[in-house]
Amino acid sequence: MVIEALHKENVKVAFGYPGGAIMNVYDEIYKDKSFKHILTRHEQAAVHAADGYARASGEVGVAIVTSGPGFTNAVTGIATAYTDSIPMVIISGQVPITMIGTDAFQEIDAVGISRPCTKHNYLVKDIKDLPAIIKEAFFIARSGRPGPVHVDIPKDITAQTGLFEYPKEIHLKTYKPHYKGNSRQIHKALEAIAKSKKPILYLGGGLISAGATDLIRQFAKMTGIPAVETLMARGAMGHENPLLLGMVGMHGNYASNMAMSEADLMIALGPRFDDRVTGRLDEFAKHAKIIHVDIDPSSIGKIVDVDYPIVGDLKNVLESMVDLAKEKIDPDKYESWRGLLSRYNEIHPLKYNDDTKNIKPQWVIQRVGEILGDGAVISTDVGQHQMWTAQFYPFSFPRQFVTSGGLGTMGFGFPAALGVAEYAKDKVSINFTGDGSILMNIQELMTAVEQKLPVINIILNNNFLGMVRQWQTFFYDKRYAETDLSMQPDFVMLAKSFGGEGYRVETKEEFDIALKEAIKSSVPVMIDVKVDRFENVLPMVPAGGTLYNMMLEFKENS
Repeated sequence: MVIEALHKENVKVAFGYPGGAIMNVYDEIYKDKSFKHILTRHEQAAVHAADGYARASGEVGVAIVTSGPGFTNAVTGIATAYTDSIPMVIISGQVPITMIGTDAFQEIDAVGISRPCTKHNYLVKDIKDLPAIIKEAFFIARSGRPGPVHVDIPKDITAQTGLFEYPKEIHLKTYKPHYKGNSRQIHKALEAIAKSKKPILYLGGGLISAGATDLIRQFAKMTGIPAVETLMARGAMGHENPLLLGMVGMHGNYASNMAMSEADLMIALGPRFDDRVTGRLDEFAKHAKIIHVDIDPSSIGKIVDVDYPIVGDLKNVLESMVDLAKEKIDPDKYESWRGLLSRYNEIHPLKYNDDTKNIKPQWVIQRVGEILGDGAVISTDVGQHQMWTAQFYPFSFPRQFVTSGGLGTMGFGFPAALGVAEYAKDKVSINFTGDGSILMNIQELMTAVEQKLPVINIILNNNFLGMVRQWQTFFYDKRYAETDLSMQPDFVMLAKSFGGEGYRVETKEEFDIALKEAIKSSVPVMIDVKVDRFENVLPMVPAGGTLYNMMLEFKENS
């Protein structure tokens, strides 16, 4: 039934790791050759790989794990997907029903553990319910605001047989996502835009989930309204778009943060008003009226009070907004506003001090962008390298950037890049990572070699837990408590020991050679780039600070 349901849902690949409680399902996977199963070397990596596949494809990612530690290992991956609203179905084995609650071998309350970090979850208690439950799981995962759904199946249920009746449609009394925005509210929002003098488009990850990036580019061009992107929305506007100011938030650029602070109208399309964007709430957009469009009604007004709430699918709502904008909005009206923001970008552009002695991490990212551009899908782990990637890579299309935003999960990048490589075979799968993050799921080198997934891991190696070190530099008087990573493995030899390839890079010329060789490689590659140890991510809004009060540089005596 499980395998047949995956067929019905057109699942092309699942990621997982077998064990006792899920063995009956894996026995059927062994017999079935119609879809691909990728064996990862850790359950966390299985979920991250399914997550990366889902982010790159827009389809539901599937992971299969066993009970007890198999499931608890998977929880970090589930929470990562939940925080970023990624559609996934996670199937776990469980001890037999009669043994639940007895502290049986490899028993854990998986449903209880997953409840806070899933959109919904199930414990299957009757074989008759199994087909409908899996159908519901996929429906819930991909509909409305997407998210991971967990299905926990006891071993005695997986040993039974029954009549497979798969529902054609799902009707849930208590779950009915609202797709069409209220037309009256949409008209009010357009009237507010027409009256505004300094509007800003605040674009969140929901825009990409909704597949509405073509519409927002059209709307921005028609209206002449400048836009900022959150970390999760990078690529929505395209880096060459003259109306894109850049990324907003703690490490956003000056013009973007100032636009949010000085706007008189904020048009929030699919963001969740994360604290890394808002900073101090009492100072956030204090001059602006706020329009907030989101398919999840619980997100609207949750963090920030809004003036024009619109519950609905962003694609649907934007179609209506585009039609109305033709009549109501004159793009020339905002010329002086665009000019001011352009001047901000000229005064304080994103920059770094390049030199000949040390390779700057920002240069590496820019160089990859120059060589590969839209020929790559970029994954990252979490830390300084993640922020530099968001700042300096030229993202040109949605789903080009795969990163853990809300949970900030170190160890996410490499397995996620495997999922990307499995889906986007016409693109180069790049993982920008740090010397701390890469070791957290280094075992997936074996998966990459076995599955012939030629992910290129670019390690921006500063011998530090870089972002923590930066905070210790700025705010803890350089007390580098447990952040020095000078003791390291030989990443080149490590890659080769798994059957991959490795390069150690200390000059720009060596990097160019290594990257070009890596692109031609049919095996996973580690490029260990020795970068400036004490380079900082700037601008930076200190925690609890205001967007308009950014640190643009760090002075040793400050």
